[in-house]
Amino acid sequence: MKRNIFKKIFNNWGKKYYKEINPDEIFLDSKNLPEFDLHQFEGRLEKPISSRVFPILILICLLVFGVFLTRLSSLQIVQGAFYRERSENNKLKQILLVASRGIIYSRDGIKLAWNEKSNSESEFPLRKYVDTEGFSSLLGFLKYPSKDKAGFYYEEEFVPKDGAELYLNEILSGKNGLKLIEISVNGDIVTQSIIEPPQNGINAVLSVDSRIQSKLFKEIKNLSLEKNFKGGAGVIMDVDSGEILAMTSFPEYDSEVVTEGKDAEKIESYYKDNNNPFLNRTISGLYAPGSIIKPFLAFAALEEDIISPEKQIISTGELIIPNPYDPENPTIFKDWKAHGAVDMKKAIAVSSDVYFYEIGGGFESQEGLGIDRIKEYLEKFNFTKITGFDPEREENGVIPDPEWKYNTFGDIWRLGDTYNTAIGQYGMQITPIQAVVATAALANNGKLLRPSILFTATSTEALGSKIKSEEEHFEIVKGGMRMAVLEGTASGLNIGLAEIAGKTGTAELGSRKQFVNSWVVGFWPYKKPKYAFAVVMERGPSTNLVGATYVMRQLFDWMTINIPEYLKNN
Repeated sequence: MKRNIFKKIFNNWGKKYYKEINPDEIFLDSKNLPEFDLHQFEGRLEKPISSRVFPILILICLLVFGVFLTRLSSLQIVQGAFYRERSENNKLKQILLVASRGIIYSRDGIKLAWNEKSNSESEFPLRKYVDTEGFSSLLGFLKYPSKDKAGFYYEEEFVPKDGAELYLNEILSGKNGLKLIEISVNGDIVTQSIIEPPQNGINAVLSVDSRIQSKLFKEIKNLSLEKNFKGGAGVIMDVDSGEILAMTSFPEYDSEVVTEGKDAEKIESYYKDNNNPFLNRTISGLYAPGSIIKPFLAFAALEEDIISPEKQIISTGELIIPNPYDPENPTIFKDWKAHGAVDMKKAIAVSSDVYFYEIGGGFESQEGLGIDRIKEYLEKFNFTKITGFDPEREENGVIPDPEWKYNTFGDIWRLGDTYNTAIGQYGMQITPIQAVVATAALANNGKLLRPSILFTATSTEALGSKIKSEEEHFEIVKGGMRMAVLEGTASGLNIGLAEIAGKTGTAELGSRKQFVNSWVVGFWPYKKPKYAFAVVMERGPSTNLVGATYVMRQLFDWMTINIPEYLKNN
């Protein structure tokens, strides 16, 4: 009875919920009357996931878990002691891989500065320098990367301190790398790997010819020691590109000794030396120029049209200025000798002081430039400005004027001060590199160059300016400098192979004028200038008659035999 009742209920339930579907309902639904968005799968009949998927997923998870469990058991149980000891005793250490600096070569292919592997425990290469004298002020020196007591670097780079190492540091310096090593308790390297390889610096070729550099230094050194000069400096520069062919200073330090820092006694001797070997006299030494300033005064007089180049001024050996307050005691300005009647070229050639007194300060009917115009034109030739070669270490130079005298001595400016300034005396001071840039500007008809020690430098104007003038004015001044070599004060430079133009200068020093600076400047070849030069011998005895001209003559004679290609006139 009960079984029939349940059967009936079951049959009725099935009829209620699973009734038969009529054909018209199928066709009606195919029209998508509910407006399902079919692109978003609305109204789609979904198929249920197969029951076989779950057992497969469970099996995969069990396999992965088993692999991890097996590896973990191996590390913790089988090899646990080994790795525990290794983790406790082994150390990871980062090693700085210091990049090697670029090698420095001379234009003639000589290696001037390079790197050598250290025999000690240092992780960086050692810097080595050419052992020939005359290069230290040019190349400079370095400070090595530094560690603290714990062995960590607090300075990770080579620190250039002077010279080419400093000027060309962006080229020479590389980029440091990093190595990771694992060290055992016994100090053995377990593993090591380079995380970041170092990038070495780029090699540089200097415009300097090592042969000329070495010879120029040798002659300056020998003359200093033989004639008791305090020191000296010389520089030779291309008048078109500004490339430095030679640049040296005496006395000098040893680049390698100072870089290594081990010979404390030697380094201390450098600091105690009264002649200051750390002073690069070429760019930082200030010297009274004496008569090498005269060609620039002649140029100014031509520009201001205060005298014709043909007009003659008579030098009797002195210029006498009457004293209205004491007629019996006139002021006398001496010439170094009586030259007679001289025009502009002759005055440059024989270095007549009286001629330049008159065009500088004026005398009787001859108009003078006056101190303001003297300073203006000397500044045009860059004598009071740095050349841009080494902005941090170059000295500016001094051209005295009324303001300078008042600030220095608390006194007014007088005519005699103008006279003395016109011959490169009084308070005037310049550097050799300023002298060579100015001389090159005469040679190339007005282009002021920024000196460079990098080979294949391009011609650049130091201050973005050019001295604009009639070409004739440059030619007159250059003609006077050529005459100085042929028959005047620079006749020691009259050699057969090259036509050289030059100008000497002797600046008196000391309260009793017992010392002198000896100068020579010039250029060659005369007709088509290629190189300009300036040499100064510092503070020698006034009784000595051998000076800077002798240095350049010795160099030219040597070049004639060994490297005549530099002296050819075309």
